[in-house]
Amino acid sequence: MRHPTPTPPELGVHDGLAFALFLPDDDPVAGVVILHGAGSAKETQFDFARGCREDGIAALAYDARGHGRTGGSFGPGAFDDALAMVDLLREHAPHVALRGGSMGGFQAIHAGALASGARPDGVCAVVAICPAPGDWLLRYLRSGRPIEFEYDAAACEAWLGSLDLYEAAASLGPDTPLLLMHARGDEEVPYTLSEQLYEAAREPKRLLLVPGGHHRSVQHDLELQAVSRKFIRDAARNSAQPPAKPARRN
Repeated sequence: MRHPTPTPPELGVHDGLAFALFLPDDDPVAGVVILHGAGSAKETQFDFARGCREDGIAALAYDARGHGRTGGSFGPGAFDDALAMVDLLREHAPHVALRGGSMGGFQAIHAGALASGARPDGVCAVVAICPAPGDWLLRYLRSGRPIEFEYDAAACEAWLGSLDLYEAAASLGPDTPLLLMHARGDEEVPYTLSEQLYEAAREPKRLLLVPGGHHRSVQHDLELQAVSRKFIRDAARNSAQPPAKPARRN
């Protein structure tokens, strides 16, 4: 049985960042910027991006600096890069979410917190899958393991050591819903970290812990991808509604 070849995405470069844009046939109901993990590339996220397109959601996956087809070095500008991609996707969808796994989840939470604090439109939702905190990333860079991407070692030392992922998660609510997803069998980042992030975060929030699995399994599970898409669609719908008027006092 032959399966049809998926329609390829629109490829481009914005501010030096190589991206792939997946647009549905009709006007998108929402948009999502997809952030990959350390040493990975945008192509690893195409399965989720295609599902978004089929579900009426515009999706943009990009190569972080020092990864894939993007030059330079990964470092303190990563959050600004994520928000630049949000602005780019806003040309196609008025309500845009961030979704990332591992290092991408770390970026999604921090960039979402920055958007919530500094931008009137913010992002409509953050989905973080097996997010890796800054101190974990710092230990990874110091571990002597082969690092399969370019990074600014001196800048990352100071930057990663200064960040508080729990504080960033707490600052998302009440304006930006947070979905945390983690495999209990994660061999890289313990699932208890997502439990702690959930406790630190304010409503609206959701925590989904999956039995078994591993560090990358949740990202590519079709059923769990559908959960992420529904979360984003619902958040975009709520963002589109005008705020409730306060009750009048007699």
